[in-house]
Amino acid sequence: MEDVGREKNSSVVVEDFGSAIKDTVSISTKPARRYPLLSWIAILALIALVGVYIFSLSFKQNGMLLGLKQTSMIEKEREKPCHDPNIPVTEIPYVHYPTPGTYIRKECACTPVRFFAILSMQRSGSGWIETLLNSHENISSHGEIFSIKERRSNITSITKTLDTLYNLDWLSSAAKNECTAAVGLKWMFNQGLMKHHKEIVEYFNRRGVSSIFLLRRNLLQRYVSVLSNAHDRVTKQLNGTHKSHVHSEHEANVLAQYKPTIDTKLLIAELKRSDKLAADALVNFKKTRHIILYYEDVVRNKTRLTDVLDFLKLPKRKLSSRHVKIHTKLLRDHIDNWVDVNNTLIGTQYESFLNG
Repeated sequence: MEDVGREKNSSVVVEDFGSAIKDTVSISTKPARRYPLLSWIAILALIALVGVYIFSLSFKQNGMLLGLKQTSMIEKEREKPCHDPNIPVTEIPYVHYPTPGTYIRKECACTPVRFFAILSMQRSGSGWIETLLNSHENISSHGEIFSIKERRSNITSITKTLDTLYNLDWLSSAAKNECTAAVGLKWMFNQGLMKHHKEIVEYFNRRGVSSIFLLRRNLLQRYVSVLSNAHDRVTKQLNGTHKSHVHSEHEANVLAQYKPTIDTKLLIAELKRSDKLAADALVNFKKTRHIILYYEDVVRNKTRLTDVLDFLKLPKRKLSSRHVKIHTKLLRDHIDNWVDVNNTLIGTQYESFLNG
């Protein structure tokens, strides 16, 4: 009986041992989970590609491809027969060699041309500044091209007009034709400039257009000029003719006799509106190549325009204009209800304007 029991126990032991061996074999024969090096590299490469794709989308959306576009522009410019190796790389995007469709530039074909736009508000001295610049033998500034509504009706009309201008095909009395070295226009903030500012900034940067901001520090003086000009547009004080700018002291004195009565209830709101418009323009166009010029600075010192010539990389010349300033006295002598205006602005952020 003991032998039989031993045999049974031994069989159990053998069976258990055998099953253990089977389990061990089955466990040891399962393939190990291993990730070959090439698999890891492929996964990392895929992640990198997805990251690059997402980054490129963000890059485009934020307009950060400007640098790449300018690099391409530089390479294309270097391939042109007129390329001047002495021009710094940073300046190449702003140097152009237009080929007009209406005439041939002849010996001036390889004269580099700079594109510019004077950005301003009405009655800020832009007419006077433009005539000073146009007295330079190599500058052609064609006035308020976008004062005509059809030309600014949409961005397509705007870019088509600008293309004609910067191709030297815009004909006006200011055109210097074949030997022009800088071509541009006056562009008022309310002539589609602010409405389409994103597209215009993109155009300026793509075409290498430089912005010249012309602003007026004393917005009260500007407002007096706006009201006086509006009055003359109706009354035509100079022999039945309206003139925004005059060329004689007599004409200036006639127009200066009118003294507007300012609605003081609306005055501060008007000054704030003008102030904000100028500030918004500076913000909207800050990514363009630009210079800021103040009318009062040029009045005090015309050599301030030398900075503009340097900005446009043009030779220095003596600039002149036939324009005669209309309002030359203190502001108190040009406003009919001066006391009311004075009381309205004292203690406000615009109080300093009273000293104009």
